Amino acid sequence: MKLINYIKSEIKFFNISERIFYSIVILSVIIISVLTQDSKIALISAICGITYTLFAGKGKVYCYYIGLTGTFLYCLIAYKNGFYGNMALYGFYFFPMQVIGIFKWKKHINKEKNEIYKTELSTKERSVYLIITIFITLVIYEILNIFGGKTPITDSIVTGFSLLGQFLTVKRCIEQWYVWTVVNFVSVIMWSIACINGAHYYSTLIMWMIYFVLGVYFYFKWKKEVRILK
Repeated sequence: MKLINYIKSEIKFFNISERIFYSIVILSVIIISVLTQDSKIALISAICGITYTLFAGKGKVYCYYIGLTGTFLYCLIAYKNGFYGNMALYGFYFFPMQVIGIFKWKKHINKEKNEIYKTELSTKERSVYLIITIFITLVIYEILNIFGGKTPITDSIVTGFSLLGQFLTVKRCIEQWYVWTVVNFVSVIMWSIACINGAHYYSTLIMWMIYFVLGVYFYFKWKKEVRILK
């Protein structure tokens, strides 16, 4: 009974458009998955991923509990498709960072809305993080070439910038949405190529498309709140 009441209390913080969007997206992913005989793991991963992104965008701490499941499943999918950079990223970085995120976010909760306070980086911090990320991306590219990754360019970009994106997410920075927009766009290209080449992971492709849309949407949502906090 407590769980039901908690869910009801949380729903009121999602507007009608967000509720309708989420319902349509999840239903669409399930239908397409069934029609294309998609991987069941990919379907569950997509549902977890989309749900995580929506809740993270709303600043809800419990997004990480859902994210842990989606992270594990996506790690398996990346391995099966030879995206070793993505596999290592999700298995050895995203998974522990999600656990850290739970504790970090709980320290900065707006109790009135039951969601986190949003922050913003300084110009200097943005420059430093960008330079470090580009360097790491180049290193990952060389490593993937050595180990025979299928798409080293896109895989290294997604992996390198995702490291920064998750770091900024845990720090509650609005700049994460810039980074995720790049990651999501490149990931759409990467998984489109995989599906064209015969991989039955359409749910994963759709998931990244939805990520892209949500990334842009939540950037503007967070921008309003960061301004208010100033």
